[in-house]
Amino acid sequence: MPSITAKKLLPADSLVLVTGVNGLIASHAADQLLAYGYKVRGTVRSASKNAYLNGLYSNRHGPGRFELVEVPDVSVKGAFDEALEGGVAAVAHVVGSIDLQVQDADKAAEEEIPWQIAFLEACIKVKTVKSFVFTSSAWAAWTPWSHRAVTLDGNSWNTEAVKLARNKHADPSEKGMAGFMAMKTLIEQGIWRWVEEKKGALPFTFNTLLLDTVIGTCLDPKNQGIPSTAGMVHWVWENEHVDILNMMQPQWMVDCRDAGRLYVALLCTEPAVDKQRIYAFGDRYSFYQIGEMLKEMYPGHASKMARVENYGSDHTTVDTTVGKELLSRLGQDGEWRKLKESLADNAKSWLQLEKPGVTDHKHSAIPN
Repeated sequence: MPSITAKKLLPADSLVLVTGVNGLIASHAADQLLAYGYKVRGTVRSASKNAYLNGLYSNRHGPGRFELVEVPDVSVKGAFDEALEGGVAAVAHVVGSIDLQVQDADKAAEEEIPWQIAFLEACIKVKTVKSFVFTSSAWAAWTPWSHRAVTLDGNSWNTEAVKLARNKHADPSEKGMAGFMAMKTLIEQGIWRWVEEKKGALPFTFNTLLLDTVIGTCLDPKNQGIPSTAGMVHWVWENEHVDILNMMQPQWMVDCRDAGRLYVALLCTEPAVDKQRIYAFGDRYSFYQIGEMLKEMYPGHASKMARVENYGSDHTTVDTTVGKELLSRLGQDGEWRKLKESLADNAKSWLQLEKPGVTDHKHSAIPN
């Protein structure tokens, strides 16, 4: 078992709630929490469809450390009440809209913000929650574009995407993923407005984690597939959805394990980080670069891979000091895992599915 080298905010065996635990990010958050000695309760829409998670985490971390709870509809009143029972000490909240093709960002945000706030209010009501991490997206801060040099900080918001998404005269091809980016921006802004209205009266620490492209190992490829942005890397291998890959500008990535560990550090360690937007940016990448690396790793498959446009390199400047310091609290050397290592692990996951007798349960790949 790895050890926390910093002072613990939460003692070992504390119960942490992870929402949407079957997804790529949340599954790693749960895995890292379990690895560092915490108990995890994970929410899913269907417990029967995701029962494999019980065996997965039991095999990795021992029996009795993980439990599933079903939340079929997160938007209904009291949706998370049962999940919060029994002394939940912290919440890694990952569930949120994943509609890449959202047409009305304002309407989508108006529908999501109330149930997100209702969940936060429920966490206050139970009086046991000491820390809360809300999962946002790097795209809530800016629209990646290789020909621009942008500096990101805690006050950066993707107003560009919001303006474009609201422009009814813009050509749909011009909008690209602006609707999704705008929705994520508006939702996180709405949550921060609620936090500010509490005027420091929250009984738990609150931070948002801004994840850019998350890639790396998938914990159970047979049952989980290659989900989320790890699945987009798989598209390069399979020569699928090249039109979407070509919409993705050079930007940043973070390894699945590093992303999972950031939740552990933010929720469970001291000195407490509070009221911050944390950028989970480990290394720069592009899907063209990913394709070239995969060709080098697997030359025999090179001719079958997608030909992705080369848009150059990312020129964004962002201070990742807080993230590095958080990783160092968990015994990591304070450095992020680099693209090549994460990519190699990502490939090993889908190669497991290509073994005889293994069924490929493909999931939709969506950005975080």
